[in-house]
Amino acid sequence: MAVHARPAAPRAGGRSRRPYLRALVGAAALVAAAGAATAPGVASAAPAAPDLGPNVLVFDPSMSTAQIQAKVDAVAAQQVDNEMGSERYALLFRPGTYGSVQHPLAFQVGYYTEVAGLGASPKDVTINGSVNVYNRCLPTTDGSSNCIALDNFWRSLSNMTINVAGGTDCRTATEFWAVSQAAPMRKVNVVGNTTLMDYCTAGPQYASGGFIADSAFSGGIVNGSQQQFLTRNSTLGGAWSNGVWNQVFAGTVGAPATDFGSAGHTYTTLDKTPVSREKPYLYVDPAGAWKVFVPSVKTGSRGTSWQSGAQAGRSFALSSFYVAKPGDRIATINAALDKGKNLLFTPGVYDVDRSIKVTRKNTVVLGLGIATLTATHGSVPLRVSDVAGVDVAGLTIDAGAQNSAALMEVGSGHRDGSRPTKANPIGVQDVFFRVGGPHVGKATTSLVVKSDHTVLDDLWVWRADHGQGVGWTVNTADTGVIVSGDDVTATGLFVEHFQKYNVQWNGNGGKTVFFQNEMPYDSPDQASWSHGDVNGYAAYRVAPYVKTHEAWGLGSYIYTNVNPGLHATNAFEVPDRKGITMHDLLTVSLNKAGTIDSVINGVGGTVTPDVQGPAFVTQYPMP
Repeated sequence: MAVHARPAAPRAGGRSRRPYLRALVGAAALVAAAGAATAPGVASAAPAAPDLGPNVLVFDPSMSTAQIQAKVDAVAAQQVDNEMGSERYALLFRPGTYGSVQHPLAFQVGYYTEVAGLGASPKDVTINGSVNVYNRCLPTTDGSSNCIALDNFWRSLSNMTINVAGGTDCRTATEFWAVSQAAPMRKVNVVGNTTLMDYCTAGPQYASGGFIADSAFSGGIVNGSQQQFLTRNSTLGGAWSNGVWNQVFAGTVGAPATDFGSAGHTYTTLDKTPVSREKPYLYVDPAGAWKVFVPSVKTGSRGTSWQSGAQAGRSFALSSFYVAKPGDRIATINAALDKGKNLLFTPGVYDVDRSIKVTRKNTVVLGLGIATLTATHGSVPLRVSDVAGVDVAGLTIDAGAQNSAALMEVGSGHRDGSRPTKANPIGVQDVFFRVGGPHVGKATTSLVVKSDHTVLDDLWVWRADHGQGVGWTVNTADTGVIVSGDDVTATGLFVEHFQKYNVQWNGNGGKTVFFQNEMPYDSPDQASWSHGDVNGYAAYRVAPYVKTHEAWGLGSYIYTNVNPGLHATNAFEVPDRKGITMHDLLTVSLNKAGTIDSVINGVGGTVTPDVQGPAFVTQYPMP
């Protein structure tokens, strides 16, 4: 989450960031879920959709555009301002075509809403129109405009083609995806122009995203006021324009060349992604059977998984899953896992009073509609044993009022001799952690990774800076992520506001492609935020005994709004030895509050309330 001023980008307006109030808006009543439908190209009725609960809406091309429009608009009306609410939705589109150039299907995606195609490929579902996220125009105390995307979290778009059509005036024929953290776009084929900022509202139009993977764009992309962004294993057919600080591309065809190290030069480009594992997804096969596809791990990859042929991986029948619904007992869920079932969470909030334990190799745990697990009684909501091939995706995990030692552990508990390997690692995709925000939360650590070869892909790990239950002694949380396994790879690691180290990396052979951080806002004084003779805590620390580690495109920002005089000695701390290499790091002081004395290990410029930066280090150790 970012609440800060940033340099004006083209079309972003030049106004300064103003303090604002966040408000939740009452929602309209929601239309009931779609009924049975007919599959394209099949004369008889398709098999009925499985019972995925009332908040999964399944659409079919036999439905009229007006029918679909009414339903998706009703969800948007409820969710577009529902930042800390408990409602969750999945909007799923069976294979076929929706809308037309003359009558496009265009709708907004609000909080806690997943929009996904049900094809095996994004080419199987086509929307003529657009699927949009716009700025929220939030109230201010002085009547000025405050239209921003800084808080546009917790939503997703995946597995479809969007033939951009419709729109009026400034929004004509453009796909708008003005988002910040925890709002991934995956496996999407956009035919037409795309913007990652909303330049059509009043100012200041800031955005603080974001993540795109396995997607293709035929037209240009306006990155605009985006503070940071990771684009991984995608294809860019047009120009990528603008960007504020930390723009990273990995394995992306058509990406701009690396250009990093001074104001306006903030691109980091890797020709190939070192290790990646795409997110599992729900689909309907040509016979109408519902399945989940789990993509295989890839090394040294470039481009999308689907443009040049069938994607490698394995399919599971939906009948192999325990389909969980809010209110299910955790003992029941664990019993299903013990019997060899995979696990699908339907949309909703689940109270977790004891650990959900994943102990069998190749188990899939998949959430729909940003399904949320909330710790109760100090539980660790999710524990994954040190077994090969497990994949956990599409979940939010919340701390509860009683402190949890962790919110998710990877590699704890039972070992059955089938430990993760390079060829069959544990995957964690689009899993988001919160300590505070919707309610009081406390957790010593959010994510603990002990298994070797784990692949972490698009994680937002957040100690809340706004919402309910927020304050230095209220939503207490030491560390966001601790990695102790060897050969762990993170692609898209967003970790913010923790009271000690945000990331502590203890394993060898680690790799991080893109890191975004804000230090804690709310420390009352330097004594509360220091250790020994060191002011503050580094955002990203590699333990002194680690022998090999490499990272690309890392940004850390300070905004100490309770005490603007606070200092952090370093943003990054790593051992000084051969085998440790850090590429393209930067720091910024936001809103004239807080100082970072150096970028890494005493190297790099100081950012202060008066000299806000960025300060850059292009490589450490220095070449």
